[in-house]
Amino acid sequence: MKRFFSIINLLVFYLKEVILSNLRVAHDVITPRHRMKPGIIALNIEGQTDRQIFFMANLITMTPGTLGLAVSEDRKRLYIHAMYIDGSPKELAESLEEDYGRRVKSVF
Repeated sequence: MKRFFSIINLLVFYLKEVILSNLRVAHDVITPRHRMKPGIIALNIEGQTDRQIFFMANLITMTPGTLGLAVSEDRKRLYIHAMYIDGSPKELAESLEEDYGRRVKSVF
C-alpha cells in the first residue's frame, strides 16, 4: 500500500512540474524579453540503482526546460542542462535531488 501512495505522489508531483515548466517556457517564448539563465549542473545519484537513475533521468528530461545529458563513469553524478538556474546551481541540484530523487527512490 505504501508503494501505491508513493506512485500517486510521484505522478501528482510530476504532473504539477510539467504544467509549471510548460507555462514558464511558453511565457518565455511569447514575451520579447528572455529570462533564461541556462547552465549545466551535476546531481548526486550515488547509491541509486540503474532503474532509479533511468527513471530519474527520463523524468527530468521530459520536463520542459531540463535535459539529462550524461551519467558519470563512476555513476555518482547525473549531468543536467537547465534553461532556468534562478539561484545558485548547487541549490537547483539539491532541489532536483530532493524532489525527483526521493520520490523515485520511494517508488523503486
